[in-house]
Amino acid sequence: MKRFLTLVLISTLVATPSTQAAPKKIAVKALNLVTTISNKEEVAGFVVSAKTIIIFGTSVDKSFAHAIDTNGQELWNIPLDPNSPSIASAGAVDSAGNIWIAGSTSLLRPKPTLSATSTPLNPDALINTPDSFNPDLSAVALWKIPSGTSNPILYTAQQSAPVLITAITADKNGISLVGLTQSAKGSSGFVISANALGDFGKPQLIGAISTVLDAVVRHSDGTLTVTGASSETLGGKKLVGSIDGVVIKISKTNTILSVVRSSAPKAERNWGSATSALLLGGSVVTGVKTESAVTKFSNSYAPTWTYRFASTGPTFTLGSTYAFFVSKGAIPQLNNWAPKSPQALLLTFDTKGLISGAFSAGINHREIVGLSSSKELGVVCLTASAEAISIFTLG
Repeated sequence: MKRFLTLVLISTLVATPSTQAAPKKIAVKALNLVTTISNKEEVAGFVVSAKTIIIFGTSVDKSFAHAIDTNGQELWNIPLDPNSPSIASAGAVDSAGNIWIAGSTSLLRPKPTLSATSTPLNPDALINTPDSFNPDLSAVALWKIPSGTSNPILYTAQQSAPVLITAITADKNGISLVGLTQSAKGSSGFVISANALGDFGKPQLIGAISTVLDAVVRHSDGTLTVTGASSETLGGKKLVGSIDGVVIKISKTNTILSVVRSSAPKAERNWGSATSALLLGGSVVTGVKTESAVTKFSNSYAPTWTYRFASTGPTFTLGSTYAFFVSKGAIPQLNNWAPKSPQALLLTFDTKGLISGAFSAGINHREIVGLSSSKELGVVCLTASAEAISIFTLG
């Protein structure tokens, strides 16, 4: 599984659009640096609620969340599960402003002792989690921080094997989480949903050997779209490349309705980000070349437009308009863009899929953490280094 995850989750990306390029080249503008704060912990991601930015992750073997304002002033800082080893790995905000953070925890008390032969579920940094978490993290953890408070409520769902949550989404009807869990032969994709009271449904496992899920979309009809990567047959669809990016539709009764696989022979692909508008971002590795793919899909999962960009990191998408990645090569649609070193870059697209804007974080920002938005702050981008976390907006 280690080799599989290594191949899947190295994401870097050369602009090869399938749509006609805009005739006028786009000038790259600077993102607006809002604030920079020191970084002493393993940050997994962030969410935005109104004007508050909530950063979450894991410090040693304890999950945390802390909130800051746009001046970098800390509003609160809380342990999510102070009595047990845990990791916080994904977050979302619902329409009521409640913050939902997902991860894994151990329901064993006291903390189990790590054995010399223990191996982590996440050996190749699928997300930013510590190297030392133990294999007893076999319970799904879902923390709710009600709007206007800093008091987390923990809901759990014990599983039969260690589980790693990679993404979460929330709407007025509930919450859905995806990730992977250990199987007898490798890893299975993992899907589970809960209602607003923290009552979990039955989990669904997808694949049995080499499947990971990295993004989830809830639809108004109760169905889900989940995306990720797999090198095994799923839903009767066989492997095409070395590792295929997969887009899977799941019914509200947990039945797989369709599977769409990437079609690049000899490539290692992964869809690591997906939005409700079905704007997907992911990686394409072919030989020594690594690219980011950004593709807009129709409701029937047919691609309507697509790009590839030379990059060195993950690709985040937002709405139907934005893609955020670390660029390392020229992009024909951009004016004077040929970075000598990798740079975080935010692209915007119009309704036809043409690039309509480009915004750079500068040469010192080579690791991206996430992309989010709120009505009050607009689009928010987060980058990280060993020393600091930087927060940018389009303002």
